[in-house]
Amino acid sequence: MEFQYENSFDVKEKVNQSKVAILPVGAVEAHGPHLPLGTDNFLAERLSHKLAERTKAFVLPTLPYGQVWSLRNFPGSINIKNNSMIAFLVDIGESLYKQGFKTFVMVNGHLGNQTALKEAARVLYESCPEMRVIYFFYPGMNNAAAEVREKSSTHNTYFHACEIETSFMLYLAPELVNMEKALTDIPTIPQHADFTPTPWEDFTETAVLGDASLATKQKGEHIINTALENMVKIMEDLK
Repeated sequence: MEFQYENSFDVKEKVNQSKVAILPVGAVEAHGPHLPLGTDNFLAERLSHKLAERTKAFVLPTLPYGQVWSLRNFPGSINIKNNSMIAFLVDIGESLYKQGFKTFVMVNGHLGNQTALKEAARVLYESCPEMRVIYFFYPGMNNAAAEVREKSSTHNTYFHACEIETSFMLYLAPELVNMEKALTDIPTIPQHADFTPTPWEDFTETAVLGDASLATKQKGEHIINTALENMVKIMEDLK
């Protein structure tokens, strides 16, 4: 169910029946030449709809901007500060709480947002004590990715416009991928990047972290479905 298409006369009864709201949270940032700037938005939104189908939840309009400090200097990137995101998410959560929702799920399509989502959830834990707040970022994807990837990861945490994320797009939004432009860029990410702010232009000119040409729909389907199953299970366990 898409929340924005409901009307004020009917929505109250539907909320009473569901009480679960899913917010796709994305970003606008560089993703190489083969993926659009809104990649994280499309992934979060389409994954949210799959999750809603399994949990009979509402899907809220996508929050299309995120914290993209690391890529803020690349053409097309739009950066939102963590404090701004936290405040925005808290406001949304508190509004949902007043509307009668009991579960607020944030489905994140961009790793850089995780700090803001976690902090917002902590604030809502105090201000909305009867509402469960969950923040997802492809739970269980690391093991699933290890089962299908052909090249090792560039970094133990980052994956970006690479074999993995491009595979996600080939599964969830294939019409937006141009594989003819997929390139290989396997930068050496310095160790200090894990311990001090490091803009990505220090180690990549393309914003691609891997071999995007190895991406396939089948790889994306395997990883996404693993994450989806984990999301459903976590939500059921937290009821």
